[in-house]
Amino acid sequence: MPELYLASGFALGELARARSADPLLAWACELAAQAQPEDVYRNKEGRKTLRFQYRGKPYFLKLHTGVGWIEVLKNLLQLRLPVVSARNEYRAVLALQRAGVYTLKIGAYARKGWNPAAIRSMIVTSELTGTTSLEDFCAGWATAPTEPAVRLSLIRSIADSARRMHGAGINHRDFYLCHFHLDETSLLEPLPRCYLIDLHRAQIRGRTPRRWRVKDLAGLYFSAMDCGLGQRDLLRFMCHYSEGGLRTALGADRRLWRQVERRALELYRKAGVARHQADGTRGLQRGQG
Repeated sequence: MPELYLASGFALGELARARSADPLLAWACELAAQAQPEDVYRNKEGRKTLRFQYRGKPYFLKLHTGVGWIEVLKNLLQLRLPVVSARNEYRAVLALQRAGVYTLKIGAYARKGWNPAAIRSMIVTSELTGTTSLEDFCAGWATAPTEPAVRLSLIRSIADSARRMHGAGINHRDFYLCHFHLDETSLLEPLPRCYLIDLHRAQIRGRTPRRWRVKDLAGLYFSAMDCGLGQRDLLRFMCHYSEGGLRTALGADRRLWRQVERRALELYRKAGVARHQADGTRGLQRGQG
């Protein structure tokens, strides 16, 4: 896996002479230092995410400057794999592209160092202009349902992406509607273009274990629970996801879908409790005021 990549649109000017990670990392650090506050989307735990323009086109930069041993050990003690560099996202984007899943386009990537607590890396991806997150697009469906043809085509598209992703040995770990961005100009196509983003925690193996398939699918189900979907919509998703269609979904994959439903309902219950506690806290604060 190369530790330096430049797309043709980036191999220009001073970057065209880059033959190692150092010039790209220096350029990224300078860009991050000059970023305006309104362009910075995240800046903590050794990672800074920002939006910028390069030769008239919008991009996003994720700059990793080292998470430190405390963050690495904290994740390991919680039995979680720490994200220590941009390599994870770089590999995931390439793997999804090979699997035929719509995702981001990489403009540049660089990585340097072997100490997991101090690896320096960066990745630049094109901004998905003219797209809408599926969370926002589906937000009003419970009270104002969309046309059945639109709903069904989106279900097919998301199920197709999930099947291809898991079939390629990839699990997302944050597989929610908000991480799909829809190109609304493609709504009339059999499979509308829904771009999968936020891949920095994705994992890649030869085969996706059942527990990680359950986690991804339950997260997606949970995030769609307030979208006014019915039992037939869920069956359609299962039919398009499971190899062999609905017969496999209700037969060989029945245990999988039961686990997905249980986990999704648990996530929904926990989210409801958290919202209730937050509302109660705000009520107390108003009372104290």
